[in-house]
Amino acid sequence: MSAIDPSLRYQRREQGLMLLLASPAVLVIVALVVLPVGWLMGQSFYDGGFTLEHYRRIFTEEIYWRSFLLTFRIALLVTMLTLLLGYPVAYAAAHARRPWNVLILAFVILPFWTSVLVRAYAWLVLLQRTGVTNQVLDRLGLITEPLALVHNELGTVIATVHILLPFMVLPLYSTMQKIPRELMLAGASLGGGPLHSFLRIFLPLSLPGVVAGMTLVFVLCLGFYITPELLGGGRTIMISMVVSRNVELYNQWGAASAVGVVLLVCVLAIFMAVGRIIPLDKMLGQK
Repeated sequence: MSAIDPSLRYQRREQGLMLLLASPAVLVIVALVVLPVGWLMGQSFYDGGFTLEHYRRIFTEEIYWRSFLLTFRIALLVTMLTLLLGYPVAYAAAHARRPWNVLILAFVILPFWTSVLVRAYAWLVLLQRTGVTNQVLDRLGLITEPLALVHNELGTVIATVHILLPFMVLPLYSTMQKIPRELMLAGASLGGGPLHSFLRIFLPLSLPGVVAGMTLVFVLCLGFYITPELLGGGRTIMISMVVSRNVELYNQWGAASAVGVVLLVCVLAIFMAVGRIIPLDKMLGQK
């Protein structure tokens, strides 16, 4: 009987140790992700017995598909606005010298120290009919009557853009700081102007950060609840609010679970589609 190859024995031992070290994290993932999602999917097919009624209602009743369309439209609008606002900030942070780049990033990260609920209430105070924004515009003579900036889709978009803007800036900055500055100098030495060099060199190299930021903001916006609930005033019914009302008002756990499962499938489809375009390591800004 031949002896076991020492290298194979060492490899098996290493794999066993790695599995042992990873087991606590695996157990946490199973307890906090796998089991709840499995329970959610089970509830979506149950109503006194196996049924597809909850899914049929999603695709036939107007309240559901209108909420899905509104949610995806707001998520797309918020994503584009955060990209337009966040790209120059990330560009400035990536090219500024210390301590200015640290100061820029500090202002970007500072909102994380405040709860989303507090920030939503702050925007409610700023944008309401008697709020600071309308008072300033009135004193400047720019309006004759208060503008309707809250309890509608506009207020929801404004507050959501502010809350999600750091999630766009940070992936962009992570990618931009890895782009060698010598490339822009090389483009200038070859006769390219600043705009031409930016469009032909810097912008293409920053696309992984753009895709990562857009994906992150879009997916996070799909599940937003507090902001549309407060700033929308009950008129902007996003899909998270439909889930909440199915549970709190109608005690329909099956219907709420079905909506959650459909939204989860949409999010997974988005990640799979993005992953086919740009690998995950590039989206994270890794070389």
